[in-house]
Amino acid sequence: MLPLSLLLAAVLQQPAPAPQTAAPRPVPVGIGDTSPFRRLALPAPNELRTGAGTPGPRYWQQRVDYTIRALLDTAAHTVSGGETIRYTNNSPDTLRYLWLQVDQNIYREGSRGSFMNPADARWSAQGFKGGYTISDLRSVRGASPGRAGAPARTPLTATENGTMLRADLDRPLPPGATVTLELSFSFQIPEHGSDRMGREHFAGGWLYEIAQWYPRLAVYDDVRGWNTEQYLGQGEFYLEYGDIDFTLTVPRNFIVAASGTLMNPLEVLTATQRQRLARARTADSTVAVVAREEAGRPSTRPAGTTPTLTWHFTAKNVRDVAWAASPAFVWDASGWDGVLMQSYYPPDANPDWANSTVYVRHTIKHYSEKWFHYPYPTAINIAGPVGGMEYPMIVFCGARAGGRGLFGVTTHELGHQWFPMTVGSNERLYAWMDEGFNTFINTYSGLAFYHDTVNVGRANADQWAGFAASGHDLPPMLPADRVPLNLLGNEEYGKPAVGLYLLRHFILPDTARFDAAFREYIRRWAFKHPTPADFFRSMEDGLGEDLSWFWRGWFYRSDVIDLAVDSATTQADSSGTKIARVWLSSPGQLPMPLDLTLTYANGSSETVRLPVEVWYLGNHYLYEQAAQGGSDLVKVEVDARHAMPDVRRANNVWTKPQ
Repeated sequence: MLPLSLLLAAVLQQPAPAPQTAAPRPVPVGIGDTSPFRRLALPAPNELRTGAGTPGPRYWQQRVDYTIRALLDTAAHTVSGGETIRYTNNSPDTLRYLWLQVDQNIYREGSRGSFMNPADARWSAQGFKGGYTISDLRSVRGASPGRAGAPARTPLTATENGTMLRADLDRPLPPGATVTLELSFSFQIPEHGSDRMGREHFAGGWLYEIAQWYPRLAVYDDVRGWNTEQYLGQGEFYLEYGDIDFTLTVPRNFIVAASGTLMNPLEVLTATQRQRLARARTADSTVAVVAREEAGRPSTRPAGTTPTLTWHFTAKNVRDVAWAASPAFVWDASGWDGVLMQSYYPPDANPDWANSTVYVRHTIKHYSEKWFHYPYPTAINIAGPVGGMEYPMIVFCGARAGGRGLFGVTTHELGHQWFPMTVGSNERLYAWMDEGFNTFINTYSGLAFYHDTVNVGRANADQWAGFAASGHDLPPMLPADRVPLNLLGNEEYGKPAVGLYLLRHFILPDTARFDAAFREYIRRWAFKHPTPADFFRSMEDGLGEDLSWFWRGWFYRSDVIDLAVDSATTQADSSGTKIARVWLSSPGQLPMPLDLTLTYANGSSETVRLPVEVWYLGNHYLYEQAAQGGSDLVKVEVDARHAMPDVRRANNVWTKPQ
């Protein structure tokens, strides 16, 4: 969600590192209950979720399909319409009610979110009062007696609970059955919709970015049943997959961008625009569909006299849809491997938005080739009031962003098409499984685009060590709404990204093993609902490693890495061979493998990799080897490359006293 530039700033603005004061961890006996190497306690595997981290033979998840009709009223700044919901119960349980997410209710006076967020906060509405009006909630079943072909519509009882709504079914929904609901809804559009949606007046008129705009089914899963966490602003979403067919009626002079495929281009686009789009689909460079000098002109709209046009979209196998509309969009596009890349921005956006489609194309191509092929027909970047937010196939990025900042927020928000749009984790409970994974892959996207020799993004070990040593670190496993806003970027974005980077580049012997396991996790859980246990098990299954010590210390706790060289000697043994002896310790709570660099008086040096298992029996270890060339040790250093986020580097080096 957050732009990377803001996240990086969050790290840099933390207090200066304080001396490490954590008490040394107790010396464990064997592999006992106090050892950091004890097996991580995870939910017992079963036929739904296996011990190998795969969906089991009896894994199930619900399906929700929507048909939505909506009208944008630009005079009243409202969205109104109706939806038909087809809910298929694939669970083994009989359901007597359904829970829906009604996110616009966060803007009601006295909402829980209003107490969580100060009036001027990023996740607030900055004084706006609104919320849903929902009516005509009913079930639709078969044909009414005596009226052939006419369905029976039964009003349902609805109970609102903040940003959740319970619809009591008129009859139980057994396993394998489908129920169809209908309802009408409307809401007023805030200018600042918690930095996830909203509207802004640019020189060419109002630009709308519309999301969380229709009541959506909550997830019912095998882990927790109904997931009914409130939408409080900072925590994001957890949704079911299905097909969404939606129509948007807007003023004739508006252009609409939306998740999915436009089904009626003949009705809403000019012949010139259709020709340019056809060319863009196979172009590896940017094609202007609506050029800057054309934006806002009547010629960009089909001839006609009706005051409105209705745009028709379909999106397949998605968890949500969003859209944007403006009377003055510049519209660029290009293609790659059947995917249409698009950018929409007002003429008075930052001029660097002319590069947006290049950024989109690079991002989709890079992540597809490195991790998992992009599964959707289009990828869209919208410039507007929202600083950085993602929905299936469409992202909102700030109209004033430019340079590396615009690249960073674009590649970050589009990275969410993999996490959580494809790998559908629960963002409200485990933000690190989408924000952290996404921030991790952003590092390589930036490196590939700019060809830098230094890390782009959040994978700097020394930077993270400074924050960890400050005492502000928290476990990423905390739900997003329970993390202070000033620490959110560190805990749910930066820490998981640094951890995965550390695992890929340092803990494991080669990056190929990590890449294969990570790709397999994505493949296994594409369009499904993984939990943290599924991720940990899937990675261990692919890597052939028990990483309990790492998962626990990095994701469940705030353990720090502090490796030390206590002392060293060079002494002859009984045969006269000089032996280098190095006394090492790990006073931090999180053990790590270590690179030990030995420098000798004859000027030679060597680096030895010690596995994490050297700490199995405690936090002290004696390393011995024949001295190189029979020379005395003059210097020993742990992690000379600064690959690890070690919180206290003063104890990483031993030098021979003069």
